Amino acid sequence: MFTQEELQKYAQVLIWGMEKARSTKFSPQDIVLIRTDKAALPLANILLQELLQKDLNPLVRINYPPELEKTFFGQARDFQLTFKVPGEEELYSNLNGLISLLAPESLTHLQSVNPESIGKFALAKKYLRDILEKRENQGLFGWTLCLYPTDELANKAGLSLAEYTQEIKKAVFLETENPSQKWETIFRQSETIKSWLNSLAIEYVEVRSKHTQLKVFIGENRRWIGVSGHNIPSFEIFLSPDFRFTEGTYFADQPSYRSGNLVEGVKLTFKQGKVVEVKAKKGEEFVRKQLEMDAGASYLGEFSLTDRRFSPIGKFMANTLFDENFGGKFGNCHIAVGASYADTYAGNPQELTPEKKKELGFNESALHWDLVNTEDKEVIAHLKNGEKITIYKEGEFQVKL
Repeated sequence: MFTQEELQKYAQVLIWGMEKARSTKFSPQDIVLIRTDKAALPLANILLQELLQKDLNPLVRINYPPELEKTFFGQARDFQLTFKVPGEEELYSNLNGLISLLAPESLTHLQSVNPESIGKFALAKKYLRDILEKRENQGLFGWTLCLYPTDELANKAGLSLAEYTQEIKKAVFLETENPSQKWETIFRQSETIKSWLNSLAIEYVEVRSKHTQLKVFIGENRRWIGVSGHNIPSFEIFLSPDFRFTEGTYFADQPSYRSGNLVEGVKLTFKQGKVVEVKAKKGEEFVRKQLEMDAGASYLGEFSLTDRRFSPIGKFMANTLFDENFGGKFGNCHIAVGASYADTYAGNPQELTPEKKKELGFNESALHWDLVNTEDKEVIAHLKNGEKITIYKEGEFQVKL
């Protein structure tokens, strides 16, 4: 799979990402949580060594393997699903960094589990995400995540394990001499795109493709962000729009695995911000239940575009981290139903109180589900002065890098 040198480079890129994602520098003895699936332990071990050498305090938590996760969600009663683990709130309130290593050994083991159980668990854990969001807004916390190849991922993507591993190496630039420097270059180039987009007074964007006709209203005090280190890899440029005004139809031609369920050909119709009609070639009932998770689950939390000039990802990878960054021939657009990202607020994130979020149309939900469209598309920005400008076409932002 990976050589020791490649694992070393992977670990160094992840630390680069975590450090880049935090607005202030790490200090000696800061606490960093490594959250890993069992199959990714070879990378976790190298990462642990790197963090120790940087005089940080790393903690390692291994996620439930599939058989334990299925037992828990299949048998846990409500009070067990919503149980608050003693000490967990204290840990998260002092956490300075988080690196998550995703290496699923099964993508379908929860398909027979009632989605409501998973939803209740997610809602019960939302307070931890709120703690980390607050700490991130204060410059006290940074996070990133990555993917580690498994037989299950490769099989579901229709690739051999060697082919799947090679796609990861290519996307993270592990075969270059200095992957972290390559990421730094992409970071600087993305600044050109973000500066251009943020200079435009956009009222709403119109997405046109073969199966998508969607209007996304940007909202007040928003900024486009991306390539921030939060995900490795990440090539997307995105924001969280005003969830109250989305109109039209969105089609996700990329399949998606979520909570053990495969969905394909999802088509969502929005009216006055809310999903009012759901269609899917596969998994339609599951999609409906996800959108009923809470009051915000059926509204938009994110709008994103990926420039094909950045992303070398050209194959379906059966994992959102890679699929939402698909480059290919036409790049991609993706939306996320559910939670907004507070860091797309153009002002001081510490000012973004729950009341302010509601006033500005930042969505609140325990759900955040990315759905990807890779069709050839044109994205037209309708400016507040009445002008129109094409900002994205044939997989590229319409600005010179």
